[in-house]
Amino acid sequence: MGDDPRIPIICGPTAAGKTSVALEYADDFPIEIISADSRQVIKHLDIGTAKPTAEERARAPIHLIDIVEPGERYSAFKFIGDSGRIIKEIFDRGNIPLVVGGTGLYLRGLVEGVVEIESDDMSVRDRLEQEMEAEGPEKLHERLMKIDPLEAVKIHANNRRRVIRALEIFYLTGKSKSELAATGTYAKPGYKFDYYCLVPERERLYAVINERVDAMMAAGLLKELEQLVRQGRKEDIRRANVIGYNELLSFLDGEVSLDEAVSMIKQNTRRYAKRQITWFRGQEGCRFYPDKSSLHQALNLRSFS
Repeated sequence: MGDDPRIPIICGPTAAGKTSVALEYADDFPIEIISADSRQVIKHLDIGTAKPTAEERARAPIHLIDIVEPGERYSAFKFIGDSGRIIKEIFDRGNIPLVVGGTGLYLRGLVEGVVEIESDDMSVRDRLEQEMEAEGPEKLHERLMKIDPLEAVKIHANNRRRVIRALEIFYLTGKSKSELAATGTYAKPGYKFDYYCLVPERERLYAVINERVDAMMAAGLLKELEQLVRQGRKEDIRRANVIGYNELLSFLDGEVSLDEAVSMIKQNTRRYAKRQITWFRGQEGCRFYPDKSSLHQALNLRSFS
């Protein structure tokens, strides 16, 4: 694999079929999957997060699933450290690591590195995005140059996402990204990654999402939640903030009917998928494939073995 192994990332929106695509390599290659899914790290939330089945897990090892309790924080910083360790172990076994998932924060950390901050605050990011639209990228880049000149010189003013992220880090922590990186609170695995993004045609994807929500309900999603509530985990689940469970908690609280809750799950999942697609469209070097066959044609694991 050489001194500088490249690791494939199979990414895409929820319900695109990422795990299925990855497991199709298991018959011919010694793969191990690293899950990059912020919902599947949570124990007990199984049906609503579409965790790999026992049959799927038997086809290839799948790492970083079921590692924290509901409501327990698992940061991108922690994900990077865990992933780096696991990737090394996979290589030491002579196997091929495949990163599979759709959580943009985790994947961005793998590719670019991440500064550890205790929590994200969407209101800060929303405000910066509004200021970017109102003032233009040059103004915010000038602001970053005053706050963090070392980082600013690395980023073109038109790279809005990275400018906003660097400003966001400062406003959340009171320290620049450069300062945090220099003090050891910065993580980046020593590998290079290639994005392979599975993005089905939107109408088809939305239809699959709707069908999958119905299948989750038929598989006992509500019963799973009710059992967790009986165990006293209701507030932990609420803090976990996972689509599917949030809406059904509203049903259990008498705020909406069951049909309304299911409709909300479908709508919120479609919106989440749309946000994921938009995020991947903004990633440098991200290549897009509309179906499994086109992705398989592009990703030849022989070059990684």
